[in-house]
Amino acid sequence: MKCGIVGLPNVGKSTLFNCLSNAKAHAANFPFCTIEPNIGTVIVPDDRLAELERLVKPQRVLPANVEIVDIAGLVKGASKGEGLGNQFLGNIRETNAILHVLRCFDNDNITHVEGGVDPVRDKDIIDTELQFKDLESIEKRLDKASRAAKAGNKDAQKEVDLLKRCKTHLEQGRNLRSMDLTADEALGVEEFQLLTSKPVLYVCNVDEASAASGNAYVTAVREAVVAEKAPVLMLAVATEADIAELETYEEKQLFLSEIGLEEPGVNRLIRMAYELLNLQTYFTAGEKEVRAWTIYKGDTAPKAAGVIHSDFEKGFIRAEVIGFEDYVKYGSEAAVKEAGKLRVEGKEYIVKDGDVMHFRFNV
Repeated sequence: MKCGIVGLPNVGKSTLFNCLSNAKAHAANFPFCTIEPNIGTVIVPDDRLAELERLVKPQRVLPANVEIVDIAGLVKGASKGEGLGNQFLGNIRETNAILHVLRCFDNDNITHVEGGVDPVRDKDIIDTELQFKDLESIEKRLDKASRAAKAGNKDAQKEVDLLKRCKTHLEQGRNLRSMDLTADEALGVEEFQLLTSKPVLYVCNVDEASAASGNAYVTAVREAVVAEKAPVLMLAVATEADIAELETYEEKQLFLSEIGLEEPGVNRLIRMAYELLNLQTYFTAGEKEVRAWTIYKGDTAPKAAGVIHSDFEKGFIRAEVIGFEDYVKYGSEAAVKEAGKLRVEGKEYIVKDGDVMHFRFNV
């Protein structure tokens, strides 16, 4: 699962990417510093893993992770090929969710491609380019679906109706993620693979003094995204880069406390990105390893088993499940069993975030 970092040039995308992935994407003070997208795999911070490690004492611990893509800065006219537009828009299409970085700080030493700081305007520039690209995609799809509908295809007629609604919404300058859709319509729009329907997290890149409480720029962004019901995160990206360079946990905590934070902002961002992708975690715990496994919210036990190996899903018999809180409360799998808190679940069981699971299967 991929999250793409997007935004205008010089808003802090590559610096953020470096903080997240410990990769060293080139970050510099000029547009189009990033040309090819940088890709990094990011560990999802989860205190529950440390708790399970303490109890089980395994040989190794494997956390969940998510892929982050640093996409080059978009500019006005990207949908018409300006800058490196078409290539960048294609990179966004390959992601599952968007981390939209907005500059929310003043600094005369860092140039702004639009001449001054205005995050709402910057958001609108990116939105407009993505909306133009979506309209182009819809026109092509509408032409094909209309021909099928005229030939009497009822499914094609439904597609035409939905595409026309999407087109009207976009022509009003609104992103598709703000549309009111039924569950079936939402699935239909998802199949269209349109850019403005992707879930988004707005990342307000603030100065260090605003890291804990925000500023007027952040307030303006929050007001601008209300209709999209999109989450907004404040992050002092340059400060996060300094924190990432510190060697010890104690040094990092001291730095964080000085600016009024309990943990690095990038930890919150990764967890929010995970949430944005509609993902959750279950665990397997044994002497060899404690491991976090990534599944979609709403997945059944066989689906969860299939993440380990397809044979587990095919030959699924049952799942033995311990709630994370019960595991911690009783301290071991044996103690949980003795207390009667281990549950045996079948094929219809919807896995809960934090479940500790063993699967029985037969192939």
